[in-house]
Amino acid sequence: MLWFGICFCAQALETHSRDPYYSAVVMEAGSQRILWEDHAGAEAYPASMTKMMNVFVVFDELNTGSLRLDQPVEVTREIAQVGARQVWLKEGEVFPLEELLYATLIHSANDAATALAIACSGSREAHAAKMNAKAQALGLTRTRFHNVHGLPPGPGQQVDVSCARDMARLADALIIEHPEIFKYSSIYMRPFRENNPVMMTSSNKLLKSVEGCDGLKTGYFRAGGFSITATAERNGVRIIAVVMGCKNPDTRNQWAERLLERGFVEASATR
Repeated sequence: MLWFGICFCAQALETHSRDPYYSAVVMEAGSQRILWEDHAGAEAYPASMTKMMNVFVVFDELNTGSLRLDQPVEVTREIAQVGARQVWLKEGEVFPLEELLYATLIHSANDAATALAIACSGSREAHAAKMNAKAQALGLTRTRFHNVHGLPPGPGQQVDVSCARDMARLADALIIEHPEIFKYSSIYMRPFRENNPVMMTSSNKLLKSVEGCDGLKTGYFRAGGFSITATAERNGVRIIAVVMGCKNPDTRNQWAERLLERGFVEASATR
């Protein structure tokens, strides 16, 4: 199939989706206490939730001073050719790195995610290597990244793999080490580019429907179904819910909302 300028002749992948979901977990943030789980260790495809690790590495480099939020990033041909969901970056355009963070975390823009990776690590391959090193350091034993955006693999490529439990642990570490993530992940809609702007819209509908929800990331491709890593905070308690492999986005959203609510009840009952 052709996706906006780049051809992904996707290889046959084992289907990791079913009704109502493939796997799920609810975790109390901070303690990593599992409040409820169902097949949480089953191998699944994170799809665009891969971008959580991409930006984790970027935030790490921002903290060391190797990168700056106002650092200019020039769009190369390689970046401009990355397709699927995007903000239509054009070769030769220059944006502050922070604008690319907004595009990656709000709009799940694959071109912006690629631009971040190259600005941070010099190449997509080098950034993916850093992502895997970070996953290993965090103890994410079921997780392996092969790209920086989560698109399905093309010929000769391998698919990103993880599990619901690893995604929850990743989210927990990310929000503890880099709470500034919420500056971006909590926004539902925002324009990108001053001239001929793209109106970025989050696919995390829970931002509008769940009290205290401020992130984090959705994911989808056909073989992996619809997934989400969602988090919300109420009265000093933060809950993380991961739902992977739903057949449609409404089911994903309904289960994520249900599991966040369950998490708050379970956390309160055991305090």
